[in-house]
Amino acid sequence: MSMSSAFVSSAPGHPLSWDELILHTTSEQERVQGPTNAQANLRLFGHDPNSVQVTLFRDHHAWCPYCQKIWLWLEFKQIPYKIQKVTMRCYGPKEPWFLKKVPSGMLPALELNGELITESDVILLALEKQFGPLGSAMTDSDSLELRHLERLLFRAWCIWLCSPGLNLRQQNQAKEQFRAVAKRFEQELNTTPGPWLRGDQPETVDLLFVPYVERMNASLAYYKGYRLRREHPSIDGWFRALESLATYRGTQSDMHTHVHDLPPQMGGCWSDNSELSTELAAQIDCGDGLGDDEAVWPDESLHGQAALALSRVIRHRDQLLKRNPFGSQRFDLPLRCALTRLITGAACQPPNGSAASLRYLRDRISIPRDMPLPAGRLLRQALEATAAMDGPQQGEPLGLRNRFDQDPSAFLIRP
Repeated sequence: MSMSSAFVSSAPGHPLSWDELILHTTSEQERVQGPTNAQANLRLFGHDPNSVQVTLFRDHHAWCPYCQKIWLWLEFKQIPYKIQKVTMRCYGPKEPWFLKKVPSGMLPALELNGELITESDVILLALEKQFGPLGSAMTDSDSLELRHLERLLFRAWCIWLCSPGLNLRQQNQAKEQFRAVAKRFEQELNTTPGPWLRGDQPETVDLLFVPYVERMNASLAYYKGYRLRREHPSIDGWFRALESLATYRGTQSDMHTHVHDLPPQMGGCWSDNSELSTELAAQIDCGDGLGDDEAVWPDESLHGQAALALSRVIRHRDQLLKRNPFGSQRFDLPLRCALTRLITGAACQPPNGSAASLRYLRDRISIPRDMPLPAGRLLRQALEATAAMDGPQQGEPLGLRNRFDQDPSAFLIRP
């Protein structure tokens, strides 16, 4: 089922108080034994805590694509592991304790039986040796060919997305080069009767493609007007199969997070400034997302997402108020207006001049760090709908060289 706004039109009403809003919150899911989630610091899958042999060092934002590969592998394989979270450099300074352990600051890193390992493919090879492969081994000849294809797809994407100043001919050439490699990926998907590259369940070779194909889907729509899932039905089927699994959904980011976190990581992402890319970018920026082109979660997984979004905001309410440019006291009322709309559907008129403060927060929700994709979409939509009642003013623009506005340190004071 596609995800769309849950809001209904109503006459402007009075915002709920914080005490009233708290009544609409929901309990947190079980992080250690429950479904895959970005908030856990320990995952057990029914095992004894004393049996844990693995510690994964990944980013606080749960966004690093190379970390996502390892995260997914451990989750699908159900290997018990500890998680220690580290700041990516584009979000803020590295923690000194991690630099003592890994002087390069490289993520992901993994400790296996006391041995420290870096680089995602090396980590996966070590995990396969210790726990056995997830499907075909990474060193099988077929797996090696698929790994090479993933790098070709990555390269074609980078050339199209990250090359500044392309003229129309060069844009079309880069587009067709990417399309050709994406069709090769589709051909590999079509070699089996099911949605996966090999076998009847996702294997390591699928997980190797996941992080960057997810980012391709977002960035090419936003910067190039290219709807990957529409252009390539077999890739869409692969995504839909992934999205039917709670294990993948727990790691999935949304388009807004991807398109604004990629430029500092990639050295720049360049729009073709076409009418379509401009239109799609506006839909993503305002929080609407792109419907089925973004994600197709099962109906049952969408229940309670507004309450979950509300719960996550209230959990960090003090810091969100404090860090907003509008100021803690002034932002309190517009935020409650938006949260009232989120949870009840009732429109509440925010104070004059508060639109920019609401859009500032809208643009700084990070998925899946803060909440699952559907919850984030509902929260962005509530913030935007409330801001629109005040005016068109935007928040401070997001950085292209860094995302220090997303420094997680202020939000680590509460578990």
